[in-house]
Amino acid sequence: MFALVDCNNFYVSCERAFQPRLEGKPVVVLSNNDGCLISRSAEAKALGLRMGEPYFKVKDLIQRHEVRVFSSNYALYGDMSARVMHYLSSVVPEVEVYSIDEAFLDLHGMGRYHGDLATLAATMRYQIRKRTHIPVCIGIAPTKTLAKLANRLAKKSPLLNGVLHLDTPERVQWALEQTPVEDVWGIGGQYTQKLYSQGISTAAQLAAMSEGWARKQLGGVVGARLVRELQGTPCHGLAPSEDGSLSRKSIACTRTFAQPVSAFTDVVAAVAYFASRAAEKLRRQQSAANTLTVFISKNRFGTEPPPHTRSSVLTLPVATSDTVELLRYTRTALKRIWEPGAVYRKAGVILDGLETAGQQQLLLFESNEQAERRAKLMSDLDRLNERFGKNTVQFAVALPANIHAQVPWVGQSQWRTPAYTTCWDDLLFIRA
Repeated sequence: MFALVDCNNFYVSCERAFQPRLEGKPVVVLSNNDGCLISRSAEAKALGLRMGEPYFKVKDLIQRHEVRVFSSNYALYGDMSARVMHYLSSVVPEVEVYSIDEAFLDLHGMGRYHGDLATLAATMRYQIRKRTHIPVCIGIAPTKTLAKLANRLAKKSPLLNGVLHLDTPERVQWALEQTPVEDVWGIGGQYTQKLYSQGISTAAQLAAMSEGWARKQLGGVVGARLVRELQGTPCHGLAPSEDGSLSRKSIACTRTFAQPVSAFTDVVAAVAYFASRAAEKLRRQQSAANTLTVFISKNRFGTEPPPHTRSSVLTLPVATSDTVELLRYTRTALKRIWEPGAVYRKAGVILDGLETAGQQQLLLFESNEQAERRAKLMSDLDRLNERFGKNTVQFAVALPANIHAQVPWVGQSQWRTPAYTTCWDDLLFIRA
C-alpha cells in the first residue's frame, strides 16, 4: 500500500499556524513580486478566486470581501515543510518528497505493526496538526496513482475526516466513479479533450480500457502504466534519495523582477545572484549538480509575440557545487539566449542531476589538493554568511552596477510575514 500525504492550502495554512485569528476567514498568498494567487483558503475559493489569477485583476473583489493578503514567505514555508516531512520519515521507512506540500509513503508491511492503516493515517494527521498546526489529508491505495486519487476525494468530502483508504475492490471502483478523468494524475488538458471525444469522462471508464488501447491512445508505455495503476497494479515505486535522506532532486532559484530589466549587466547580475543562492542550497544538502538551466522571460501580457521565455541547458563536465564554476557556466548559458534590446521580467537558474558531494569524478587536470582547496573556500564562504547574515560576502558579479540603487531583481513583498522559525530576530514573543 502507498499513501499520499498532502498539506491543505499549504501556504495559507503556514500563515494561519502563527495567526490563529485567520481561521475561518478568506486568505490568499501571492507569488514572487506579489503577482498572482498561488494559495487560497477554502473561504477564498468560495468567493470565486482562482489559482494563478493575477492580483491586479481581482484586487477589487479581494478588498470588497476583506480577504487577507500575504506575500510569499518561502523561508517559513520551506521550514514548515521540513518539519512535516521529518515527522513522516520518523513514522514510515520510506518517504518520497514529491513537492513542498506532498509526500508519498510506502506502507507495505506497516499493517502488521500498526493494525488498520486508516487508523495509522488518522494518527499521523493528528500528530502533524499537533506539531505544526498544518492540516493534511491522506489517501491510501495499492498504487501511487490511486493514492493520489484517494487523497483528492478525502479533501473533497468532510465525512471522510481527511482519510480515505481504498482497501477493497468495491471502494476502488467507487473512487474511480467519483473522479472526472481530467483529475487523474497524469492526464493533462490535451488528453482530457481526446478522452471526452471518445466518451471517456470518468476514471472508472479509463480504468476499463485495455493496455493495448492505452499504448495507442495515451502515449505508449506511459499511458499503459497509468491505466494499469488505475486497475490496481503498481507500476511506480517510491523514489527516495539514494542515501535515504529528504534531499531535493533539483534546486531552483527564480524570481519575477520588481521592474523591467533590459541591460545585459543587470540580467547577468540577477542570474549570478540566483546561481549563488542555488549553490548555497546545493552545499547545504551536500550535493553537486551536473546540469545547469538558465532561463529569461519577457512580459507574457505584452505586445510581443511568443515565445516569451528562452532557456539554455548545459551539461557540466563534472558535477559541482562550487559557486565560482557555476557562475562561469551561468554566464555562458545566458549569452546563448540573450536578445539585445529585449525587456525581461523574470529569470531563473535550475540545478539538476544531483549527486552526492565528494564522490563526483574530478577534472582530468585537477588534483585532489586543488579540489579540496576550492571546497574549503566555499565552506568558509558559507560559514561567514551563516554567522554574519545572508549575503554578507558575495561575488561581485552578483551585485548591481550601482550598488546604491534599488536592486531590480528583488521583488515586491509588501505583505510578507516574519520568518518565525528560521530567524532569531523574527521569533515570536509571548508575554504572560
